[in-house]
Amino acid sequence: MLYAVSSPKICSGSITYTRIRTPIQRRLTSSTRLKVSATSAEPKGVKTEYTPWLIVGLGNPGNKYHGTRHNVGFEMVDRLSQAEGIVMNTIQSKALIGIGSIGEVPVLLAKPQSYMNFSGESVGPLAAYYQVPLRHILLVYDEMSLPNGVLRVQPKGGHGHHNGVKSVMEHLDGRREFPRFCIGIGNPPGTMDMKAYLLQKFSPSERKQVDAALEQGVEAAQTLVLEGFSSRINRFNLGQKYKYHTV
Repeated sequence: MLYAVSSPKICSGSITYTRIRTPIQRRLTSSTRLKVSATSAEPKGVKTEYTPWLIVGLGNPGNKYHGTRHNVGFEMVDRLSQAEGIVMNTIQSKALIGIGSIGEVPVLLAKPQSYMNFSGESVGPLAAYYQVPLRHILLVYDEMSLPNGVLRVQPKGGHGHHNGVKSVMEHLDGRREFPRFCIGIGNPPGTMDMKAYLLQKFSPSERKQVDAALEQGVEAAQTLVLEGFSSRINRFNLGQKYKYHTV
């Protein structure tokens, strides 16, 4: 079954999705309901689409994994929640979630709590429940093929042998047409075991690079939600590609 559904037909004004609400959701105030409204033109010709976004950071729950390379997806979502004032204090579909907005665009932030390899068990049901289309499911995760601290935003892709991404794709009926926000962590040095490398904390110099990247990533995520894959995102990717190159 395909959990991510197509966006409903949009008319002028705003639409609140009608759904069966869980006990947790009944405690949420009406101001936290995800809504859809028509696309509108913004200054400088940029169009903002008010269809909800689901932004999911991949990682492992628990203090044991806090600050490790494999958990930078969690860290990015934490930075976004702080920047936008979105409180993450509700558990739904095995994920810690927070509902709010970026600008006037409704967003759902999520951190799956069922461990990395089972992340799809949260993403699929959340996308279905809140009727988020595939094109608005943003997956944030660590990427060894990128140098440490280098970021990349892309509209779709494969799983690249990342077990968390693989799980998400499986719960989206094998579909790959959803955006990804990759955070570079580099490759293991020498013959170091990959699992040990992923579950290791950053060195002080690496941590400095990652912290700077996360700050840049918050702005990029905000831009993506408000403008989509615009020329600003293209320039962001180009700048990231050459950020550590020296002439």
